[in-house]
Amino acid sequence: MSSWLIISILVFLLIAAVVMLLLFHWDVRRMTRQLEDINEHFGTNELVRTNTHNKNLAKFAAKINQLIHLYKQNQQSVERRELELRQEITNISHDLRTPITSIKGFSELLTDPSLSEEERKDFLTIIQKKIDNLTLIVDLFYELSQLHSSDKKLHIEKQFLDQSLVDTMLLFYDDFEKKQLKVDIKEAAVSPILADEKATVRMITNIIHNALTYAKSHFTITLTEDGDYVVLKAVNDVETMNTAELEMIFKRTFRLDQSRTGTHLGLGLHIVQELAEQQGGKVAADVQGSEFILSVYFKKWV
Repeated sequence: MSSWLIISILVFLLIAAVVMLLLFHWDVRRMTRQLEDINEHFGTNELVRTNTHNKNLAKFAAKINQLIHLYKQNQQSVERRELELRQEITNISHDLRTPITSIKGFSELLTDPSLSEEERKDFLTIIQKKIDNLTLIVDLFYELSQLHSSDKKLHIEKQFLDQSLVDTMLLFYDDFEKKQLKVDIKEAAVSPILADEKATVRMITNIIHNALTYAKSHFTITLTEDGDYVVLKAVNDVETMNTAELEMIFKRTFRLDQSRTGTHLGLGLHIVQELAEQQGGKVAADVQGSEFILSVYFKKWV
């Protein structure tokens, strides 16, 4: 092989290397401009693209696009949480302001010297009810704040759900009477569950409060077994509930009827869902006709 041929081959390889290096350089510059444009217009769906067939550069662009995708997902999640927080603050303000306004108003009426003793007792009864309502709301928000607290650990042990249910239901006997609800506890012998005692009572209490707030005429609780779970099924009639409302039933910012006073439907049931999942269980909600059905699954003790 002549020296001129070797020189020609070397010159060709050098030219090819220079061309490839220039293409690589231009593609990196182009990708840089794309990134600058994406940073300036982050709301778009633009991604970084490469025109070269360099595998390493293509892999690098793919990793950049993955980071952009993850960042946008996180940004959307943050915006959604901020929106939910604003909605929750609005709901909290409404829930707290309503009973406080009533308490203030009736307290001022009590200073009227012309009030009869019977009227004074009626006003005091109303004030007491509003205080109880306010206490319930504050308790729910406190429970919500403690759900993921590292200081509050659940003590999972053997529990008897049927006994906890009866004991808790008895505490609300007067409330059921005042509401004129037909209450039916279909007791059955079920296996013990693996749960935290206080968390279980809180779940049952929230389910009862939900029924007292929204049930029209009846409230039924049934205990059954389903594989590895003991199922508490609570059924009560409701005025109306559509599919969209049912899908949001466990969201803490959800309210079944924005015009009604009282506690969040979603807040109480959100706590039920969180506590169930923390104990290895689950929850499900359904509507059949005019009946709202809530099923809470507790892990069996074995």
